[in-house]
Amino acid sequence: MITRLSQYFVKTLREDPADAEVPSHKWLVRAGYVRRIGPGIYTMLPLGQKVYNKIEQVVREELNAIGAQEMRIPALLPREPFEISNRWEEYGPTLFRLKDRKSADYLLAPTHEEMFTLAVKDLCSSYKDLPLILYHITPKYRDEARPRAGLLRGREFIMEDSYSFDVDDEGLKAAYEKHRTAYMRIMDRLGLKYTMVQAMAGAMGGSRSEEFLIEAEAGEDTFVVSPAGFAANVEAVRITPPAEQDFSEVGPVQVVDTPGTPTIVDLVERINADHPRERAWEAADTLKNLVFKVTDAEGKKSVLIVGLPGDREVDEKRLEAQLEPAVAEPFTDEDFAQYPVLVKGYIGPVKVVDGQAVQILGEESESGIRYVVDPRVVKGTRWVTGANEVDKHQLDVVYGRDFTADGVLDVAEVRDGDPAPDGSGPLKLARGIELGHIFQLGRKYAKALDLKVLDRNGKLVTVTMGSYGFGVSRAVAVIAEKTCDAKGLAWPRTVAPFDLHIVTAGKGEEIAQTAEKLAAELSEAGIDVLIDDRNVSPGVKFADAELIGIPTSLVIGRGLKNGTVEVKDRASLSSAEVPVETAVSVLIQTVKG
Repeated sequence: MITRLSQYFVKTLREDPADAEVPSHKWLVRAGYVRRIGPGIYTMLPLGQKVYNKIEQVVREELNAIGAQEMRIPALLPREPFEISNRWEEYGPTLFRLKDRKSADYLLAPTHEEMFTLAVKDLCSSYKDLPLILYHITPKYRDEARPRAGLLRGREFIMEDSYSFDVDDEGLKAAYEKHRTAYMRIMDRLGLKYTMVQAMAGAMGGSRSEEFLIEAEAGEDTFVVSPAGFAANVEAVRITPPAEQDFSEVGPVQVVDTPGTPTIVDLVERINADHPRERAWEAADTLKNLVFKVTDAEGKKSVLIVGLPGDREVDEKRLEAQLEPAVAEPFTDEDFAQYPVLVKGYIGPVKVVDGQAVQILGEESESGIRYVVDPRVVKGTRWVTGANEVDKHQLDVVYGRDFTADGVLDVAEVRDGDPAPDGSGPLKLARGIELGHIFQLGRKYAKALDLKVLDRNGKLVTVTMGSYGFGVSRAVAVIAEKTCDAKGLAWPRTVAPFDLHIVTAGKGEEIAQTAEKLAAELSEAGIDVLIDDRNVSPGVKFADAELIGIPTSLVIGRGLKNGTVEVKDRASLSSAEVPVETAVSVLIQTVKG
């Protein structure tokens, strides 16, 4: 097939779009693949659609290969199934909710567990109908607070999501492994180097969850790996608590003056100067207590205080993942004004009254404020913490003697060099883009929606499910992000919009005729050809060829008088002169291998 650029619906740009934050966003817009029509909403132009179609076809082929059956459920869905599964509220503000003209509630689907479950419930009644894997490739919607990075974080995006249905857990495990392998094959065919990491199930629920992450600076996910192969999203990392300590020789709580200590660094410096000991005090010896306002899925608000070592900060994503579907926000000055028991900057779990340490935080205390601690806070550990008075702190506050907590919450930041939870060595942090996510859902949705079948013994059993998702439209941006360079896009041949880009560099009749002849021969051989026949300068054509990023270009220009044409490789930016007579065979070999 021959496509002429003079007639193609594409317009390249010489300047970067003002809102472009990452390279893929910049080049996809500049090269005429996508156009923004609203925050997080993009039109896929013909060039972009061709790339998307090729990615979708790879995904479809690999899902079909594991026996999955394609169908399609609409994006516009009624409220009731999501209410039954509790996700009408659990999804919180990210769910697009709307009403029809009769004031009935609907939503734009962020995912389709409920609807696939109901479809199977409607048509399946026996173990003979299972196992079953169903999938579709459709738009999804999430009301992102901060849509960014073009196709990487949009409010509308296209996903493949598939669902497995089995009578027992062994069947679920088999379906999970099938999808795991299928997604690995998809990544390999798309030329993407990926890391599989343990992940949180979040609002999806389930017992096992893994993500396929593509390492990239533009990624919003932080993950960790160890030398021996441990890999996890930071939200899923769980530290191993230290051993309990003997506190029999630790003296009573001491209240000390600590004026001018607005930071942990200042506090450590002050206590080392005023209260030295054999081992110098460090930030890790202090217990900072951070206050959050928590709003649950039904809108009810409460206060949560997290106690953690002073050399760590709370990772907001880890906190969000642990509390989901509830949402946490740091306390403001106005919030502190409503809770005089909390002295900002000097909060501690106990207060010394008449020489005795009295716990003032915790659901069983007088304040009733929920108090949780980091896993590093174990029985016998001694801490420097706030005395609940301005310019005062407390020394030798011992967990298990002077205070306890309502629970443990592992939400502190994970750092380079932290030990892996499985003992496999120090962790290394990296940034990644999530492209695939697989879940062993179990029976959460089947129970909620009463999906049961008769087993071999004629007994009704609840079906067990898996859920699997791959970001098809996001993959367009991910591949662009990983293959672009300083000149533009550089698509791998698997997904490139065309096989060959022919550039005519000159106005002579012979150049135009040769280009048409070669294009026709190549098209007849099954090569998808884009020919730049525009009446613009060679410099503009060369720049656009590099910008658009088709793997191979054929330049027909001044060398023609010597009987040669130039074949260029976009990825390496290398080129070679070949005789006109052999150009077709050379290009067929290059494109088809």
